[in-house]
Amino acid sequence: MSTPFPFTAVVGQDDLRLALLLNAVSPAVGGVLVRGEKGTAKSTAVRALAALMPALDVVSGCRFSCDPDSPDPACPDGPHEPGAFETRPARMVELPVGASEDRLVGALDIERALAEGVKAFEPGLLADAHRGILYVDEVNLLHDHLVDLLLDAAAMGASYVEREGVSVRHAARFLLVGTMNPEEGELRPQLLDRFGLTVEVAASREPDQRVEVVRRRLAYDDDPAGFAERWADEESAVRGRIVAARKLLPSVRLGDGALRQIAATCAAFEVDGMRADIVMARTATALAAWAGRTDVLAEDVRQAALLALPHRRRRNPFDAPGLDEDKLDDTLEEFAGPDDEDPDPDPDGPGGGDGGDGGEPPRSDGDGPQGDDTAAPPETDDSPAGAESGEGGESRPAGSGAGEQSAVRAAEPFRTKVLSVPGIGEGAAGRRSRARTEHGRTTGARRPRGTLTKLHLAATVMAAAPHQRQRGRSGRGLVVRRDDLRQATREGREGNLVLFVVDASGSMAARQRMSAVKGAVLSLLLDAYQRRDKVGLVSFRGTAADLALPPTSSVDAAAVRLESLPTGGRTPLAAGLLKAHDVLRVERLRDPARRALVVVVTDGRATGGPEPVALAGRAARLFAAESIASVVVDCESGPVRLGLAGQLAGELGGSAVTLDELRADSIAGLVRDVQGTSRRAA
Repeated sequence: MSTPFPFTAVVGQDDLRLALLLNAVSPAVGGVLVRGEKGTAKSTAVRALAALMPALDVVSGCRFSCDPDSPDPACPDGPHEPGAFETRPARMVELPVGASEDRLVGALDIERALAEGVKAFEPGLLADAHRGILYVDEVNLLHDHLVDLLLDAAAMGASYVEREGVSVRHAARFLLVGTMNPEEGELRPQLLDRFGLTVEVAASREPDQRVEVVRRRLAYDDDPAGFAERWADEESAVRGRIVAARKLLPSVRLGDGALRQIAATCAAFEVDGMRADIVMARTATALAAWAGRTDVLAEDVRQAALLALPHRRRRNPFDAPGLDEDKLDDTLEEFAGPDDEDPDPDPDGPGGGDGGDGGEPPRSDGDGPQGDDTAAPPETDDSPAGAESGEGGESRPAGSGAGEQSAVRAAEPFRTKVLSVPGIGEGAAGRRSRARTEHGRTTGARRPRGTLTKLHLAATVMAAAPHQRQRGRSGRGLVVRRDDLRQATREGREGNLVLFVVDASGSMAARQRMSAVKGAVLSLLLDAYQRRDKVGLVSFRGTAADLALPPTSSVDAAAVRLESLPTGGRTPLAAGLLKAHDVLRVERLRDPARRALVVVVTDGRATGGPEPVALAGRAARLFAAESIASVVVDCESGPVRLGLAGQLAGELGGSAVTLDELRADSIAGLVRDVQGTSRRAA
């Protein structure tokens, strides 16, 4: 077994280390979500924490790590005889992003359950993590249904496995830690709320700290065991402090004054529900115990708010998490009570030297180790400048002509019509298009390919029934063989690749018009976030097209790129379509199961170069030939309309919709139109 990097040798990252230690003291805090860029010691710190966890007494032979002093009466391996136990280190269990539901919660042997009535249960990762640490790297990439199961188990302290009327329950209390890079996509707000604490980590910009990071990492790589030995005393001290804080925790008093401050803070920051109040109370109590105190002070409430509230302030996926510290201080001061005084004014007393952070872990001089996370102006558009100024309600900047203009802000987003891909796919689980999935309504049955995961009971019984006499059935039980088992086929929804192709040319440059266009794309991005899609952004203007954002799960990154998108120049529509076609070709190689939906946002004009309209038509027909689902958002405005966007939609094999029709409360049947046109093209 490899020697982990010592927790106390992690340079800096004080908030991360404190949040992890508070959960080690009180797992009821609810776990930690660590957000940060790559190479910021997220995984290193989490793996190092396992070595600090106190050893456990477990019932001998129990696969579910029951406590011998209070074994779980419903344990599948029970009932347990008193007396027999063993001591072992606390486990750290890692949940891979690609894990199946059976691997997470465990699996029943359906064949034995039907034929023998035996609950033959193979424990999953939740059972392995009981009374230890469950670590999910890149938790934002984990399938939603797995995240739901994971967080439900963490909240209830138990895991339930239900299969065709057969159920198993076992205890599952663990310290949940998730890490994620926001550039790769966000967690849904309701899932964010289920993590007790969240910390943001970033690499230090101080040269001295970065030097110390490199020095320690190189020393560890050269001699892991020797490096760990040099930090053994510090590790032992923190381990002892965790044990002492756990013993002190039941004695910590959360006074009415501190409770008023907690409630007032949550109300002032308008967090939803009551979970934030409860998490803050538990965190403040753990902070006091970690500092060696039996009373919760205002400084504990303040630190608890900084750890428990920022991620609960997000109202939509484009909001950055954060907290106004001045507002926090004003609220705490306004609701300060008489019991907020420090009962132990001696600065050398227990916890007195920990300052206002509620008692933080031993400090180092630097940042955390980098562990294993380790143009020429565009051509002018040949459309009349006066027409564009009239559309936008304001004239172009003096001297700019139809050249590049500064970016304009997007209009307010709105709820859009549902756009979907025709047919039935088999892509990653999501909420947009029909697909064969592991979850959803049952549509039929088939022989299992590999491990049986979803039994179709009626089909299994029908397959076994004709053979009962020749199998020698004599009692009431059904004689079932493996060949009789049938897998249920289910239909649900998948996430798609939504590729936006946005016209940023001079013909779109009127400020009011471009603001509306960006607002429409932002609305579609919000819809893509809610439906768990990947998104990409291609823009075209001047003489070429640009891949402004490669396909990603980070919808908020797409929103940032959209906001800064400049406009001006000619309209190389063919170049934009060809760039999009090339992007889709590459993505099919990377993820062949994920189907694409192309959203072209344009007024349909094509200018620049020889025969621009004919070139755009030929490029569009490539999409129709490959049956790629598409929709054109027609941005043409004014009293005189040329209908070019509708012609483009016909050549793409898709449909056209105006900005007004894109709204959910306008035309009914938009999805039907998109699908029907695509089928005819196919």
